[in-house]
Amino acid sequence: MPAQPELPLRPMTLGELLDAAMALLRARAVPLLAAGVLLGLLEQALLVPLRAAALVTPPYYGPASGHFGQWWSITAIGFASELVILTLLGALASAAAGPALLGRAVPHRQLWSRTRPLSTVVVAVLLGAVGVVGAFAGLLPWLLLYGLFSLAPAVLVIDRCGNPFSALWRSAQLTARGGMRGFWTLICAYLTWFVIRFALGSGWVWVLTRLSDGEPAWLAWLSPAAWALANAVAYAALACVAAVLLLETRIRTEGLDIAIGRARGRGEDDAAALVYAR
Repeated sequence: MPAQPELPLRPMTLGELLDAAMALLRARAVPLLAAGVLLGLLEQALLVPLRAAALVTPPYYGPASGHFGQWWSITAIGFASELVILTLLGALASAAAGPALLGRAVPHRQLWSRTRPLSTVVVAVLLGAVGVVGAFAGLLPWLLLYGLFSLAPAVLVIDRCGNPFSALWRSAQLTARGGMRGFWTLICAYLTWFVIRFALGSGWVWVLTRLSDGEPAWLAWLSPAAWALANAVAYAALACVAAVLLLETRIRTEGLDIAIGRARGRGEDDAAALVYAR
């Protein structure tokens, strides 16, 4: 018999889904937050020189006078980098979500081997390239991109979809079901965590500013570090939301829970039910 699953094997309300995502994050905090911090630092390493060139100074709340165009361009690059990071972390969270649903214990180190890095990177690059245009065009296209295609890494890892383009198409199909339920769930989660990470980042910047007596040389290093840490938590949480949402949507609309129950009743490998059969 399988162990008690970490994720509910049934349809969930929005609140239950977000709680399940946080439970997944707590269970896999070490690999997800470690990867989130690393990717968050790389993101800041990309953005800091661009901000300096545009005269955008810490704590990065807005543009310098007369430099709105440059600031908005860098902001668009930042939103595009978020899509890349969320896609990469989404694959790792999805590698943990499948075993969590089935009640299987998988060590942290084995999660990496369950991801599909090449296909995931292709999806990340595609979303990042389109995302920078969508963000620059006023953010609404970026939100549409995020809401429709954030399940792509979960489709690759859990559903074992054949290629990145098929994964993007299936992600759009899944998020559009039930009156765009998945789409609005992702948007709700993103906006919630946007507020949380702004509070975390600005709070940590305030504390570090006081500790450094507002020294500009220190602030130039401390502000990016504070935002990287705040983003790392939010990115990991949103990756877990996408992974859990894929499983919940399949339970709700494809009878995944029934397929798993039948496989167990026949003594078959219940993990095979996770693979999407066209």
